Amino acid sequence: MLWPVETRSVSPVFVGRNDELDALNDALERAGAAEPQALLLGGEAGVGKTRLVEEFATAACRQGAVVALGGCVEIGADGLPFAPFSTALRALRAALPDELAEAAAGQEDELARLLPELGEATSGRHDEQGMARLFELTARLLERVAAERTVVVALEDLHWSDASTRHLLAYLLRTLRTGRLVVLATYRSDDIHRRHPLRPLLAELDRLRTVRRLELARFTREEVGRQIAGILAAEPDPAQVDDIFERSDGNAFFVEELAVAGAERCCTGLTDSLRDLLLVRVEALPESAQRVARIVAEGGSTVEYRLLAAVAQLAEDDLIEALRAAVGANLLTATPAGDGYRFRHSLVREAVADDLLPGERSRLNRRYAEALEADPQLVPADARVTRLASYWYQAHDAAKALPAALDASVVARRRHAYSEQLRLLERAMELWDTAPEEVRAALRPVDYTDVYPPCGCDPATTPLRYLDLMAEAAVAGRFCGERERALKITKKALRILQDEHDPQRAAWFWVQRSRLVQGLARGDGRQELGTAQDLVRGLPPSEVHADVLANAAAWSMLHEPGPEAFAAAERAVEYARMVGAREIELNARVTLGTLMVDAGDVDNGLAELERVKDAALQEGVAHVAGRAYTNLPSELESVGRSREAVPIQREGIAFTRRYGLLDAEAWVWGNLSESLYAIGRWDEAAEAAAGALGSAASAKPRGAGALHLAHIALARGDTAEAARRLAIARAHYGTHDPMPQAQLPVARIAIGVAAAEGRLLDARAELDRALAAGFPPGTHRYGWPLLLAAATAEADARALPAGAECRAETLDRLAGTARKLATGAPLWQAYERWTRAELQRARGTGTAAVWSDVVTDFERLDRPYDLARVRRRLAQALLEEATGDDERDRATELLRLAGSVADHLGARPLAEAVALLAQRARLTLAARAARPILDPAESLGLTSRERDVLRLVSAGRTNRQIAQELFISPKTASVHVSNILGKLGVAGRGEAAAVAHRLGMFPAEALDPTR
Repeated sequence: MLWPVETRSVSPVFVGRNDELDALNDALERAGAAEPQALLLGGEAGVGKTRLVEEFATAACRQGAVVALGGCVEIGADGLPFAPFSTALRALRAALPDELAEAAAGQEDELARLLPELGEATSGRHDEQGMARLFELTARLLERVAAERTVVVALEDLHWSDASTRHLLAYLLRTLRTGRLVVLATYRSDDIHRRHPLRPLLAELDRLRTVRRLELARFTREEVGRQIAGILAAEPDPAQVDDIFERSDGNAFFVEELAVAGAERCCTGLTDSLRDLLLVRVEALPESAQRVARIVAEGGSTVEYRLLAAVAQLAEDDLIEALRAAVGANLLTATPAGDGYRFRHSLVREAVADDLLPGERSRLNRRYAEALEADPQLVPADARVTRLASYWYQAHDAAKALPAALDASVVARRRHAYSEQLRLLERAMELWDTAPEEVRAALRPVDYTDVYPPCGCDPATTPLRYLDLMAEAAVAGRFCGERERALKITKKALRILQDEHDPQRAAWFWVQRSRLVQGLARGDGRQELGTAQDLVRGLPPSEVHADVLANAAAWSMLHEPGPEAFAAAERAVEYARMVGAREIELNARVTLGTLMVDAGDVDNGLAELERVKDAALQEGVAHVAGRAYTNLPSELESVGRSREAVPIQREGIAFTRRYGLLDAEAWVWGNLSESLYAIGRWDEAAEAAAGALGSAASAKPRGAGALHLAHIALARGDTAEAARRLAIARAHYGTHDPMPQAQLPVARIAIGVAAAEGRLLDARAELDRALAAGFPPGTHRYGWPLLLAAATAEADARALPAGAECRAETLDRLAGTARKLATGAPLWQAYERWTRAELQRARGTGTAAVWSDVVTDFERLDRPYDLARVRRRLAQALLEEATGDDERDRATELLRLAGSVADHLGARPLAEAVALLAQRARLTLAARAARPILDPAESLGLTSRERDVLRLVSAGRTNRQIAQELFISPKTASVHVSNILGKLGVAGRGEAAAVAHRLGMFPAEALDPTR
């Protein structure tokens, strides 16, 4: 266990806070039952947050929990990236070395970005998923460490936290699913002004039902009295309690200060300013101790002893005596490790620091920086560069601060702390013009951003340019989600490049701008990529040229697949090979292989995707392997080889999860859902779709997961759930970046939902929008299901008068579109026959022979639900044409098989349709005779009069027309309609008519208004 708890309070008595302690102990108990707990503890400075955490931690340790404490570190205006998590993980490693080593096994090089003791952090790949990968691995690490033993991770002083720490905390609290873990974070509520960076995080966490927020109130007068009694070890005078309560306003820290000041009789003539109160104890110290206090105040929240000695420049005995005086006065306290000092309370440090003169502050920071440059071992290695950058910046020495900021930005990038990298690069850009020319000339490119710089310059001899800083900052902003700032930097860079002839750099910035406008939902990025292509056209091959072509090919594959996309992918592969850009080559080959399959070259395309996957795995190019794990099984699914796709998808999920490729994992989950649905494993398909929603870092894969759930709900007859999921999918996909692979499946589900609700005209409107957008080459895998859904909706509504208008035109348009769609795989040949059969049924010309061919096609495929649907249609056609017992026997067997599949899958609409058809044909489905088939009206609880009204509603009659035909009043007709809607559980007349039609309650001739 970690502890004993370091206590910073002068009061031996813990006062009040019973409700808060109960809440914390309840969380500890729940965590012990493997329910992860998250709590936020807020309160003004000095109200007692740290003391409450100390009491809770002590109690938790007594119960066998492991407590790991980490605090956010303030250095001037800066925070160290991931500081509280690094400290907490270091404490966990000390307490549970074997458990943490086992939990981190295989990911030490990535987790070393947070905990350097695990090994050397590899440079790895930097992309928009880099930080998310680190976050996912950290969350899983904590879950594994807390699998068998309760762990409390306490993070203090979030108001000082860096952006990376805030992002990691938010991710952790959103995604924790298992483990005996309590995450407790504290912050100063009075510091959270409207623009404080912690404020959006608190608002976000408030929306999470899994996060509990506690606010510490000030003490009551009674509690103040008990606190004073504990400090003085005697009952205080009531007048003294009244005075201290009034002056402290119940703030626990100020109560302590006033009580001690009164006991030491050093507050005579004390002003009412609490800031002055905090400085009284400092001013009572010897001059040497006051000097040391000022040095510690400017050094950060904690200052190492050796660093303090180097800055103070006192004889060691004099320094120790000064420290002894400051510690004895409860001003400073030793750190838990015993290697440094900090103020007992941050309020005192802030008061002392605020009392420094401007020149004094700069001088102290310079001395800190000079001492650290002279002996880098004075501070821990993981904090050294960042602190040096902060000290030089606060010293206002641009010549030193500029290179220090650049060095710190490299370290931040290596730790995936992209928010801090961006801040440091922006600081470097701020210092650029004030730094001496000779300093700027000596700087070299500090890091590389994808394929930048593009001009073939030698980094060893080429000076760093301002544009290089802008390139780094633009990418850092994109990686950390600060796309607005990144776009502003990118636009400024392109304005600068207007006066220079540097087409490759300009093309690189246009590619960044394309990505940013897509990420900001301000466009699809096509225009920007087009500009980049124009800039590199005719230039010799280069990495930038290959990268531009690879990006253009990938964009076209998703938005406008066809010959141009194919040609761009081929050129990208060729150029990448010419310049030795292996990652670009592999990435472009994924695009090329996918386009090959979509163009009909199935075997060669699949083989290419397989080769790229194997090469990426062997060469450790994780992001390309993740993309191959997404596209290869997706293309297998696109040609009907669903069962082959499933094991590759399972393998892909394990791989992407291991490497923290969150969006790739989500896409693979979504593809797995599609394949499992196809082979009739719907419960697993729903779980996979939920996996896509739960693992995605961005919106589009979440949209795919929601759409798969909508598809399953629709097939199971839960139209309301399907509509809800469809709306969620549309919200995730948005409207700024339409892609056929999203828009066509959305339209298909929308047509299905509208048809199920009896809204045929809305279904046609969805179809019209899809047909107007068109089906680009290679999108037949999405086009055929859409056409089938529309044709089925028309066929099912053939008897409804409301759909008669424009029906012939709609059917002709469907038939014309079907003639243009590719049918290169057996699956789509089967879909083509099925769609044409539905179109014939919609025209009333369908035959058993036509449906028999469709059934034969699907019997060769591994798609049980599709086979069950067409078997039911064949059975219906056989019964309509039946001339003897052979047809009835065959229809009986077909319905029995279809009904068995429907029951197994929970496909209620299909099961009801099978049962109703069998009932009307007086067929006995022996294997399904468990429950009697009721008359539809009877099963719905309709009276005979309500049945008559529903028949007329289905025929499109108004309440007045119903009243005239049934010789009742319009008001009575309205009451009957309302009762019918309630019994059917529908919202409108059209939906009621659709239910009646689906159940076959009224033959077509019964709805004929001319009869």
